Amino acid sequence: MINTIIFDLGAVLIDWNPHYMYRTIFNDEEEMKNFLATVTTSDWNEEQDAGRSLAEGTEILVKQFPEHEENIRAFYTRWDEMLGEAFHDTVEIFKELKESGRYKIYALTNWSAETFPVALERFEFLHWFDGIVVSGAEKMRKPAPEFYQVLLDRHEVKAEEALFIDDNYRNILAAEKMGIKSIHFTSASELKEKLTELEVF
Repeated sequence: MINTIIFDLGAVLIDWNPHYMYRTIFNDEEEMKNFLATVTTSDWNEEQDAGRSLAEGTEILVKQFPEHEENIRAFYTRWDEMLGEAFHDTVEIFKELKESGRYKIYALTNWSAETFPVALERFEFLHWFDGIVVSGAEKMRKPAPEFYQVLLDRHEVKAEEALFIDDNYRNILAAEKMGIKSIHFTSASELKEKLTELEVF
């Protein structure tokens, strides 16, 4: 029986996209996409999510791509401009689950410990969680099983009694290997359907 729900944050509850900021720097969309795909890559950003400092991550790239120094430094000095709005339909589902009083609700997020306070200040609903486990603070990230285990151990959650919601399929597979029932998030409407099928909603 499910008594615990674990949400991912980015792309599930919160809209975060480097395009928002870099469109104010690049006039050419393809040039911007190429920069993000080859310089400030998702793999590079995930190292900061896993605990590497923003300063260290920035200097590594500047040394590697000195011709892009100004645009590389903008990634974290203007990071707050990449943070969009909340996905209100998903937040509404979270709210209903919370208000039902049937579940403990946690967040398990790949997020830099240095930038997460910006989100905490901006989004009131982040304070509704019974606990949030942030990869940057733990110096490990999804899909490492040890990271999921931190949440299970810290909050005394049994894997078989938890439901995990994430937009990244690799993270879903990792959770399921640990015996955590999971939903691959694609939209709020589909999430609602799946929660209803599981008799969670």
